Amino acid sequence: MALAPTLYDFQVALSHVDRSIDQPTLVIKLARHPSETMLRAWLRVLAFCWLWEERLAFGKGLAEPDAPDLECRDYTGLVTRWVRVGKADPLKVQRAVDQNPHAKVSVMFESTQRMEAFLAEAREAKAARVAKAELVAVDAELLGALSQFDTRRIKLSVTFVGDHVYVECDGRSFDGPLTRASL
Repeated sequence: MALAPTLYDFQVALSHVDRSIDQPTLVIKLARHPSETMLRAWLRVLAFCWLWEERLAFGKGLAEPDAPDLECRDYTGLVTRWVRVGKADPLKVQRAVDQNPHAKVSVMFESTQRMEAFLAEAREAKAARVAKAELVAVDAELLGALSQFDTRRIKLSVTFVGDHVYVECDGRSFDGPLTRASL
């Protein structure tokens, strides 16, 4: 019998200064797969906040390896945003670019080292169309600090200013850069 996912409830006050987003009561319901680490769960939450728009939703995640971790569809069902977090396969990202020509494809990594390894793999595999994807890495220390919060109901404030993220959680403040790269 398969283990059931653990449900998390994130109450987020989201501000994205550059995109003029101010969502004081964003509710994020996250189903954490039994084999998913808390670090990856937090990475999905940060990606959700970073790319937030109406109709953005979590994908099937680890249960369906080829599905995006986050996706957004327009009212006709067309994918407009395709997102992978964590360790991504360059060929699968390239396939996502090819199969979703009207979508913005993004990948959020857990560290700049992982993003650099991805870029090296993409160059080696000659996955040139990965260049069409938006690649960003979260500060590893920030993500590590947030992953210590492992309660089912979490209240936090997330603010993006340029390529920097500020998070307040449980009365503690954290911040770190978002590092961008391209092929």
